[in-house]
Amino acid sequence: MTAKIILASTSPFRRALLANAGVDFAVDRPRIDERAVEETTRGSGITPAEVGLILARAKAEEVSTRHPESVVIGSDQTLAFEDELLHKPKDMEAARRRLIAFSGRTHFLNSAVAIARNGETVWSHVAEATMTMRPLDPAFIGRHLARVGEKALTSVGAYQVEGEGIQLFERIEGDHFTIVGLPLLSLLEALRKLGAIDG
Repeated sequence: MTAKIILASTSPFRRALLANAGVDFAVDRPRIDERAVEETTRGSGITPAEVGLILARAKAEEVSTRHPESVVIGSDQTLAFEDELLHKPKDMEAARRRLIAFSGRTHFLNSAVAIARNGETVWSHVAEATMTMRPLDPAFIGRHLARVGEKALTSVGAYQVEGEGIQLFERIEGDHFTIVGLPLLSLLEALRKLGAIDG
């Protein structure tokens, strides 16, 4: 009998990825302050990818303490640009400034995932995608944001490559699942090894 799987995330994108893969799971929002967890790493010299792993583990472990017999999946995505760790834009003006800064340049998306059982991480992984935007005219950025609206605020990069955001890019290196926020192939393999899904 397979274990119950819980996704410690309310992200509609991660939920869709798992559901489309045929995984039967429930959802429980992690009760952690992500910025407070992140603050503990400030000045430590750890990379944005490592910050993502810390947050993914924290989410999985917190939810796992409330569902100890379940297999709990936690995930987090971080974005590194010019050695800076960025968060979701607060408003449309911040999204506009972000896309202007990214224009013609490369940034890195790190998608971290962890599995916890009985309050402890039993597996974790991080994957990186290299994202190079084409040179963008500021007027085009304005029109683009007017079309996509506040969807731009739901992503750390202020874009969704599964929608119109793909028009912003010149080159992408990395798989689609990593870009959307869940390294799905590695996760599915881990779930099979744990006996949580049929192998």
